[in-house]
Amino acid sequence: MQKARSYLPNLLNFLQADRWPKAAFFFFCLLAAVMSHMFFISEWFEGRYMTGMNDGLSQMQPFKQLLYEQYTSGEFFYSPDFGFGGGTYTQLGYYFATSIFFLITMLVTYILERLGLIGAPYIFYWADIILIVSIIRLTGILLLASYYFRMLGMKALPAFTGAVIYGTSIIYFRHVTYWEFFADSMLWLLLLLIGIERIMQGKGSGLFIIAVSISLFDNFYFAYVNFLLCGVYVLFRWTFPFDGNGRAKLIQLKHYIIGLAAGFCISGFSFFPAVYGYLNNYRPAYEDHIPAFEFIDNLLLNGRIVYLPAFVLICLLAKPLYRNRHFRFFAVMTIVLSILHFSPFIGSLFNGFSAPQYRWEYMLSLAAGGAAGAALPLAGRLKLLPLASAGAGAALFYILFYHFDPKLEFEEVQDAYMAIAAFISAAVFLLGAAFFRKKAAVLLSAAVILTSVLIPNFYQEERLTVTGTEYRVSKEFMNSRDYNGADQQELIRLVQEGNDDPLARIDWMIPLRNNTPIVQDFRGMSVYSSILNKELLWFYLSDLEIDMGRESVSRYASLGDRANLYSILMGKYYIAEKGDASIPYGFKRIASAGGYEAYENENLLPFVRTADSVYLEKDLKGSSPSAKEQAMLKGIVLEKGTANAPIPDSTNLISQAEIKPVNAEYAGGKLKVSGEEGGIDLLISERNPSAKDYLVGFNIDGINNKEEFILEVNEFQTIRKEEGSIYRTGVDDLIIRVKAADQISLRMPKGEYHLKDFKLYEETFEVLENVKKEERRHVPPEAEWSGNRLSFELQNEGGHYAIIPLPFEKGWRLKINGEEEELLKANYAFTGFRLQEGQNRIEMVYYPPYFFLLLALSFAAISICLAALFKKSRRMSVRHINVSS
Repeated sequence: MQKARSYLPNLLNFLQADRWPKAAFFFFCLLAAVMSHMFFISEWFEGRYMTGMNDGLSQMQPFKQLLYEQYTSGEFFYSPDFGFGGGTYTQLGYYFATSIFFLITMLVTYILERLGLIGAPYIFYWADIILIVSIIRLTGILLLASYYFRMLGMKALPAFTGAVIYGTSIIYFRHVTYWEFFADSMLWLLLLLIGIERIMQGKGSGLFIIAVSISLFDNFYFAYVNFLLCGVYVLFRWTFPFDGNGRAKLIQLKHYIIGLAAGFCISGFSFFPAVYGYLNNYRPAYEDHIPAFEFIDNLLLNGRIVYLPAFVLICLLAKPLYRNRHFRFFAVMTIVLSILHFSPFIGSLFNGFSAPQYRWEYMLSLAAGGAAGAALPLAGRLKLLPLASAGAGAALFYILFYHFDPKLEFEEVQDAYMAIAAFISAAVFLLGAAFFRKKAAVLLSAAVILTSVLIPNFYQEERLTVTGTEYRVSKEFMNSRDYNGADQQELIRLVQEGNDDPLARIDWMIPLRNNTPIVQDFRGMSVYSSILNKELLWFYLSDLEIDMGRESVSRYASLGDRANLYSILMGKYYIAEKGDASIPYGFKRIASAGGYEAYENENLLPFVRTADSVYLEKDLKGSSPSAKEQAMLKGIVLEKGTANAPIPDSTNLISQAEIKPVNAEYAGGKLKVSGEEGGIDLLISERNPSAKDYLVGFNIDGINNKEEFILEVNEFQTIRKEEGSIYRTGVDDLIIRVKAADQISLRMPKGEYHLKDFKLYEETFEVLENVKKEERRHVPPEAEWSGNRLSFELQNEGGHYAIIPLPFEKGWRLKINGEEEELLKANYAFTGFRLQEGQNRIEMVYYPPYFFLLLALSFAAISICLAALFKKSRRMSVRHINVSS
């Protein structure tokens, strides 16, 4: 006891010292990082993972696995396994393609694998190490944030306390769990702000250039977000200066502009292809009203995005604290950002003026941390009256936020963890400042740090996972039929063993998991990503009107069970659950495992096809999807040029069908379903016995539908988004393939719908059968496609064009017999080119758009920066010598 009493003053003196040893800072940052992950650490020991059930498993882990396999194979630019194929920098630059944290993790993993310390990484590995990487990342954030606050003149303990408020903010854990690469931006923001502060203080701009370059290289989207935040920061710093010794604003501005220009040039080979991919994406404009302000999140009592600590709120209401310049700066910024947090318009601004997204609020946590750090040394000097007033004002805010939050319910004590933490912090603040003035800073820091590391743990359980192990991501779930079941793996193995064509594709995905081909390691026909090739999206949404089974702007999947498209696009295999009645025409059953069956396409066409007949997109614009499919079978559809073939026939047979409502009323294009399920039946009076399939078309839109709904058309099922969803395509004209039958039934749940513009086309597959016979008279060329290189040899015996099912994308270059030739957009979204007479040796290679030009620009910019740095160091050395002499 006596020893403890002797140690306590020493400990207090150490904590209140201006500086701490670097080792102490590192230890405390690591400890805080570990403590704030305790819930997920306990989950990890139970075999569960720190990742989300949706995007975490559907995008984050599959993309890491894809990129690891690609990069360690020496392929850096293109992936044939990303849906139908896609550029790595252009379509995965938003994710992990250039993420510095992922690249470091990948390098360490590769070294461990080569040393034999771990086996070949699989999807479980990437889920397993999220927790370790997160603790390391958070430790780095805490260290850099502490350095940033120390740079502004704070003592060690207040700087560390402010860093903890920032680093352990709930938005960090939300980002890591759902979209892991989002969390990296919290580190790069600090690097940018330190660079800005160095410029303001009259120091060099080298660090700012490095920070800009890293930000742009790492992720173009969060570079945009962080640059906006830095602009806000600079405006606040100019409005609330700390002292008069810094650089003049115009000189600062010059350094910022030069630094940004240098950073853009240095990172250009990564940044510009990623931006090109973003611009080459298609996402319909967000047309819903975006209000200026809205109560979107209770940041005091029930925050799902950001949380404002009670200590900070009380400080914001304590008027005497505003006499301090540092506090005034951070406090005003905290207040303004807290108000902007409730603005969907600002959320839209930070999301590129698209649908509102709330991903920038870590800046609010940084401002709150700065306000706390600046207030801590002053808290013990507050008099009782302003302290009591601030406490009463804070209590009023909590009452108001409780009263006006319609979703807030405290059914259990655990639900009120933010309120309890607020009460503890407020009590320690008021009592400590009133009765322990000399030790107030240490007591308050302890309370703030403790609540700051506890709140994330409750948040991780209550918000990021749902109580009940069935909702938590575990190895058991990842081995289940809902993700990567044993029967599914066995069936894929059987199919691949019997496949002799490396370019063949398998149509199979677990419902809603479009990246199943990446997870289960086969070449598929689906993908889920925020950035996709717009040519493919238009191919699905408007050109061929292919229903993907689920409405979404960020994915494509399958080919709507349309046999012609499978044959054209190398769809050799089709896997479905046993009893599925929607198997495409021409597929025969070849294998089964558990509850699944595999089918093989008997009408598959070669990867390389030649064509004489030319059709133009503009001529086919008003034609049916059936006519477009026939044009693609008979010849080649080009975007521009001269057509030489008549448009294929395709008659709308809807006049032969009677429309009959079922459990519904239908009049004037409006359907009202009164039963639990209802719709309309199309009764076909004179069915052609040669017809194998029907393509039925209609326009449908739910009226005030607040939930997504299932639409069934005979054996086919698709999901339509709810009104107001940011993932609605805005495409309400549907084409559904069903097997030929006398009755076509449309069924949907109870509700009201706009339903009109019916169309009906039959498909006999006569054209497909004829084309197949013609193709089998020739030996198809053997194409080799590895990463960004594709090659084959072809004897041109009359066809003027070649068509391949390679998505058309800027960056591909073509050589025929050693001569560079032009690539053409063919069949709406794919690739074609003119052939030379006789033998054609085809060589194609892909690099990101303008890659080598941008690489040269990067080298030039780095050289200029190094030369400028060398010149500056020489000048400083000369000055030092002159002064010494």
